[in-house]
Amino acid sequence: MAVETTRWGVLYCPKAGIANKQKRWQKIETALKAHDIVYDMVQSETSDSVGRLMTMLISNGYKTIIVVGGDSALNDAVNCLMKEGKQMRDEIALGVIPNGVMNDFARFWSFDEDRIDQTVSWLAARRVRRIDLGCIRYTNKNGEKCHRYFLNCLNIGMTADIMNLRRQTRRLFGSRTLSFISSLFVMLFHRMEYKMKLRINSDTIDRKVMTVCIGSGPGYGQTPNAVPYNGMLDVSVVYHPEVVQLIEGLWLLITGRFLNHRSVHPFRTKVVFVDEAKRALFGIDGRLMKTPVGPFRVDIEQEVINFMIPD
Repeated sequence: MAVETTRWGVLYCPKAGIANKQKRWQKIETALKAHDIVYDMVQSETSDSVGRLMTMLISNGYKTIIVVGGDSALNDAVNCLMKEGKQMRDEIALGVIPNGVMNDFARFWSFDEDRIDQTVSWLAARRVRRIDLGCIRYTNKNGEKCHRYFLNCLNIGMTADIMNLRRQTRRLFGSRTLSFISSLFVMLFHRMEYKMKLRINSDTIDRKVMTVCIGSGPGYGQTPNAVPYNGMLDVSVVYHPEVVQLIEGLWLLITGRFLNHRSVHPFRTKVVFVDEAKRALFGIDGRLMKTPVGPFRVDIEQEVINFMIPD
């Protein structure tokens, strides 16, 4: 039976590597009660269960669904929501309480993992904005046509490998800063390049490339000017720099000036055609995905999700 429209469905995705998962939830629960939020909570046990629980919340009629999780959990929730028809999607508002290994999309909107009460108060105001989603359309190893949406970015090449390493080191160090620094240190000794052929607007790039970031959002600092509401994708193509230039590039990335590096070539477009990306890893919203087989395209779908933003 459908629930009342004012009741929230809260999907709690405990942070990996945290021993006392309930302590974190108790803090969130206290904030929800303090703001008189009526809600039902379901908890995911694994990353594979996020989609199933999201489907359950949608089918039970929740019109406000809050994901307590990070970028990957949000990605799973959005892809589940996009399976619904437009009429159903238009009735649902999606929100986030950051609680992941990486919370870059939440951070873009100024949601702070440590300021739970402020986050809940913003969500309670229910200010909603229609946002864009990027989409990779590809063929899998079985010859099936597939697609996957992303809120933040798609990485091709070395950064996908580094994002995966960053997730692992975050579990080890328990600190976003330490995990980022350690990942960058490893990057200095893990320089790789991949033969790629890309078509972006009227440009064709056919050469060895270190990494490509296609962002509907900030792209973990690699597409810092991208916003998820202008109907465009920002693309950063990074050629293989020398060691000194690489160190300079890491500093510019940390300080938010990544596009100033001489090896970074930025573009803005509605679609990217990837005709070749030999042996490159792929990361979508911070999680490795199965490598597409053969050529694929990345495009943008404009204003398809209702997302709750700060008041």
